[in-house]
Amino acid sequence: MIPKKETKRGIEYWVLYCALPIALIVIWQAASSAGMIASYAMPSPLKIIQTTVQYIENGQLGSNILVSLIRVLEGFALALVLASVLGVLVAIFPKVETFTELVLQIIRPIPPIAWIPLAILWFGIGQSSKVFIIFLGAFFPIFVNTVDGIQTIDSKYFELAQVYEVPKKELIRKIVIPGALPSIMTGIRLGLGNAWVCVVAAEMIGAVSGVGFMLSNGRSLSRPDIVILGMLLVGILGKIMDDVLRKLREKLITWN
Repeated sequence: MIPKKETKRGIEYWVLYCALPIALIVIWQAASSAGMIASYAMPSPLKIIQTTVQYIENGQLGSNILVSLIRVLEGFALALVLASVLGVLVAIFPKVETFTELVLQIIRPIPPIAWIPLAILWFGIGQSSKVFIIFLGAFFPIFVNTVDGIQTIDSKYFELAQVYEVPKKELIRKIVIPGALPSIMTGIRLGLGNAWVCVVAAEMIGAVSGVGFMLSNGRSLSRPDIVILGMLLVGILGKIMDDVLRKLREKLITWN
């Protein structure tokens, strides 16, 4: 039996929610203080906190986060628009699916990171090349889930729309998008997760700012504290954005 979703979260929930990360941090700090972990390989939590404070004070933390966020949002927004529109066209019009299938199926398995050399050749090492890589990472999860969501809608709705000669615009607005919205939102969440992976990879090659640059810079300086700080930023920011999308999904899909 699937348990019902909790609507209220009390103290017991938050204690259980925070127990594991707090325990891991305590064990990590204790092992570092006891000399069981080499500081040059794995700095203590206190050292990472000190590095975080230092980056906040000199302004690098905020500026790097802002740069990465802008890149992610630009590439993700572009992917969202194009993938949604193309997904609807492919799912509704068989000729469009036939026309695009071969190219899309060949490109889809290629990792976005593999496009980095070409992206640098085409767009240079500036913003455009990184947005392009992020776009590729976010595009296919949104596209595939949009197509699957539409194709799993009960065919009776389309038959009924055909009988009543519902215009294509009304069909898409009143049947296709609401029916496929749960799957589309899943694709959006997956696409955003991929976008974060891609921005880190793109910024580690040919960048002078961003969270990925922090990781690369920390590696070059042999500063694992900077590397771990960058990793934590990616995870925390990714979780925050995923939580926002999850709340948005709950607001939009009240019938599911």
